Amino acid sequence: MIAGLALADFRDRVRRPAYAVTLLAAVGLGYLAAPAADARWVILDLAGYRGVYDSAYVGAVTALAGAVWLMFGGFYVVRGTIRRDERTGVGQVLAATPVSRVAYLLGKFTSNLLVFASMTGVLAVTALVMQLARGESRTVDPVDLLAPFVLITLPVLALTAAAALLFDAVRPLSGGLGNVTWFFVWMVLAIVSQASGALLGGLGMGYIADSARADLAARGVAVSGAEFGLGLMNVEQPLRTFDWSGLDLGAGLVTERLGIVLVALAVAALPALWFHRFDTARATGTPAPADAVPPFAPTVAYPGLPRTAVRRGSPAVRLFAGELRILVQGVGRWWWFGTVVLVVVGLAAPPAMGLLLAGIWPVLVWSRLGTQPVENNTSGLLGAYPAARRRLLAEWAAGIAIAALVGAGPTVRMLVTGDAGGLVAWVAGAVFIASLALALGVVGRTQRLFQALYVPLWYLVVNDAAPLDYLGVLRGGPVPGLVAGAGAMLLAVAVVVSGVRHARR
Repeated sequence: MIAGLALADFRDRVRRPAYAVTLLAAVGLGYLAAPAADARWVILDLAGYRGVYDSAYVGAVTALAGAVWLMFGGFYVVRGTIRRDERTGVGQVLAATPVSRVAYLLGKFTSNLLVFASMTGVLAVTALVMQLARGESRTVDPVDLLAPFVLITLPVLALTAAAALLFDAVRPLSGGLGNVTWFFVWMVLAIVSQASGALLGGLGMGYIADSARADLAARGVAVSGAEFGLGLMNVEQPLRTFDWSGLDLGAGLVTERLGIVLVALAVAALPALWFHRFDTARATGTPAPADAVPPFAPTVAYPGLPRTAVRRGSPAVRLFAGELRILVQGVGRWWWFGTVVLVVVGLAAPPAMGLLLAGIWPVLVWSRLGTQPVENNTSGLLGAYPAARRRLLAEWAAGIAIAALVGAGPTVRMLVTGDAGGLVAWVAGAVFIASLALALGVVGRTQRLFQALYVPLWYLVVNDAAPLDYLGVLRGGPVPGLVAGAGAMLLAVAVVVSGVRHARR
């Protein structure tokens, strides 16, 4: 039963565009993990050294980089399975079957893990290709090449698969809030679990670091753990090489990695304590009445033709107002309260702080741009709309209006202080944000794509990445015209893609 659930779900997921995009990113990551010998950028820096590009080293560094990347990007690919079953009615069918809650959850966990395993397989093939392409060692050792993927990558991804399932089963985290939260959870885990003494080996960086430290010590090179770095980094000069002996495939390493898998299984089964398995009677605590109307029973038609009052005013204004209402529909009172607080803080705080806060608070609202027709099953209805481009532009303008609302505090402050440059930069940033959200929403047809990409972009600006400063809060960032131009290009992409799809209907 668990295998059947897992395979059916796996086949459905591998047909999705997000799966293909993540696979392509994994292939690109494999290329980055083994740069050319004279490259000034690296993924793994072992105190100025790297291993010779043989099966052991290329496999280990690619597996380690894959664990970090797929732990982040793969999470957004595999999550949402419980909500999808609930939305499509599959859950109601499962509620009438003898499948237990634990079996259902383990089936979904296995499906997540199968998706990750297929991505890991692509990474392993990429590592083999890169070893042969670099030409430093053409002797292929299958054990040395594949062991890091089995012992480093897959246990980390098993825990990620369980975390995605746990987020889906916890109602506050099952939507956009969970997508944003995972970025910060991933970032903390990726940093903490790199240490040599990390629980159950963490990411596995400690195994590679300890082995490399011993090999370098044998060469008379003494290094500390602080001199090892993981991530896409620039180096002043190409790394020197040494013969790395590879991972110590002892019982201790295998036991620790199996421990991570057991923890992942426990996390995956944990929601069985509260998950109702789509049984509405169990969820509400009251059985459905015997004379309850079936969910698909026909409703009584409206007796007579509806009468629509004549509405005056500009059609463009009415269209914009309608799109704005749709965009904020269902937003809770807490969000509006937070917006009021944000405006007040923006009036008192420095404009840079106010703009950074304004640039992240509406992320869950912006992520709706371009996705609501698909998620609300109104694509067919809107396909008959004669002015699809006009409606799309009104939706884009609604996204800019949200930016103007949350950024009202720093906007007023910049007007009072005469900061024309900052004001122009913020306007360009608002155009860019709305355009990015709309383009990703139209192309990807899911809110998760914008949520997964935008939050890291915003975080890089918070950490003084001036070349990416789309908000205009850092010195040395791109000129507002460049930011606005990027926004215009993204808007054009959204219009073209939407136009092509509209023409096909």
